[in-house]
Amino acid sequence: MTLPPADQAPVQGLPDCPHCRGDGYVVRGVGALAVAERCSCVPVCPRCHGTGRVTVERDGRPLTGRCRCQLLPDRIVHFNHAQVPARHRDATLATFARGAMRWEEPTKLPAYQAAADWFASLREGTGVPPGIVFHGPVGRGKTHLLIGMIRAMTLDYGLVARFVEFSRLLGQLKERYSRGQGDSELLGELAEVPVLAVDELGKGRLTDWELAIIDEVVSRRYNAGLCTFGTTNYLPKEASGIQSVNLANPEGPRQTLGDRVGDRVYSRLREMCSFVEVEGGDMRGKVTDAAG
Repeated sequence: MTLPPADQAPVQGLPDCPHCRGDGYVVRGVGALAVAERCSCVPVCPRCHGTGRVTVERDGRPLTGRCRCQLLPDRIVHFNHAQVPARHRDATLATFARGAMRWEEPTKLPAYQAAADWFASLREGTGVPPGIVFHGPVGRGKTHLLIGMIRAMTLDYGLVARFVEFSRLLGQLKERYSRGQGDSELLGELAEVPVLAVDELGKGRLTDWELAIIDEVVSRRYNAGLCTFGTTNYLPKEASGIQSVNLANPEGPRQTLGDRVGDRVYSRLREMCSFVEVEGGDMRGKVTDAAG
């Protein structure tokens, strides 16, 4: 149960490098975000000698263009653009799978397989496949798995993606309003990025404004046919009509994702994505060994 091979950049790091293990990049936490950097072990490209430009002769005429070695810095830019939170800087698909086995949680592996199958479809070359919404109770590793996919998309496959926590998005919008700025620029970016991953779908106070924000982003992406991913703690079902939850009775009725985002958004998510449950126990506080 492994990922299909990615198109790796021609210039990579040294296989025995203790920092990047041959990937050619390292990921560190810088402030609130995870930031990728080119590893110091990456050799100077023998084709362009570090200039990033090469000249070849075709039909007797010299043609100059970007060297293939620029795939690596391009993909680093893609990862940094995704805005992965610093606390998830070590999250990969491999650490998710190893953690599941280490902590005897094999029921988590079908969710990992769904991620691997998504990349297998991507490799078929017919375009970006539909997204996935990972669902399950708190602490099952949904965000870890999703960010592992974002990391592979950007650094291994060269896709342009964006990660956003829904609650943080609301905070960013409020900050813009307080500065007298509108929301069109930020929402436009989220609506138009090729791959969007929204963490914690359904979280919030369910105000009309919050529902309008998620409706606008999802509807614009639905109409454009763009790939959307997500995570949620709520069951992927239509609205049940439950207005509130008795927190003192954890066994009582629970709201669904339809209750939290509205039937219109939920209906569109059903068309845009597959829903995959992340099963098993609570993984919070269990530290996985990224080194294997």
